[in-house]
Amino acid sequence: MSYRYNSRRQTRKFAKKSRRNFIITIFLILLFSYLSLTWILPFLINGVGFVKGNINPPKKVATDDQTPTLAPPVLNILYEATNSSQIDIKGYGTPSSKVVIFLDDEKKDTVDVSEDGTLEFKNVQLVLGTNNIYGKSINDKNQESLPSKTFKIIYDNEKPSLNISEPLDGKEIQGGDKKIKISGNTEKGAHIFINGSQIIVDKDGNFSQDQTLNEGDNDFNIKAIDLASNTNEVSRRVIYQP
Repeated sequence: MSYRYNSRRQTRKFAKKSRRNFIITIFLILLFSYLSLTWILPFLINGVGFVKGNINPPKKVATDDQTPTLAPPVLNILYEATNSSQIDIKGYGTPSSKVVIFLDDEKKDTVDVSEDGTLEFKNVQLVLGTNNIYGKSINDKNQESLPSKTFKIIYDNEKPSLNISEPLDGKEIQGGDKKIKISGNTEKGAHIFINGSQIIVDKDGNFSQDQTLNEGDNDFNIKAIDLASNTNEVSRRVIYQP
C-alpha cells in the first residue's frame, strides 16, 4: 500500500511540475514575441536601413538656388561661318535681367536686357576655327538659367583654293566651235561664279561649264566664295578668230 501511495504522489508531483514548466514555456514564448515586435525587429529594420543608406545615399533634392526658373535667352546668329574676327550678337531675354555669353564654356561678356526684352553683344571676339557660343540669363540673386541653344560659328580668314585646269590664259582659237570649256576645282562647300553667274559645283569641289565666245578677246573672271565669304579670283583670256 505504501508503494502505491508513493507512486501516485510522484505522478501528481510530476504532472504539477510539467504544468508549471508548460506555463513558464508559454510565458517565455510570449515575452520573446513581445520583445521581438517592440525592440529586436525595429532594431534590425533600422540597422538595414542605415547600411542601405550608406551604400546608396538618397539623392538630394535641388534647392531654388540650384534650379533657377529663369528662362534662358534666345540668341540670333544667322550664319555658320564668318571671315571677321569680331561679331555682334542680338537676341531676346527676360526684361530687366542680365545675359552672359559663353564662348567654348568661357564667359566673354555680360549685358543688360532692355525693358522690351531685346539684347545685343558688341564685338564678340572669335578664335580661328570653330566657336561654340551660348548664353545664360542671370537674375538679381545672381542665379543662372539653363544654357540657350549652342551655335557653332566657324571663323575662317583664308581665301578658298581655286585651280583652273582649262583653258590656258591667252589661248587662241580659230574657226570651228564658238565655245570654250572652263573647268577646275575649289574647296568643298565653296561657290563658283564665272563673270558673275553662279555655276554648279559638285560635292568634291569640281566644276565645268561651256562658255560662248565672241570674236576677238574674251575675258573670263572665275571667282570662288567659301562659307565664310572669303573670295579667290582667277582671270582667263581667250582669243577667238572666226
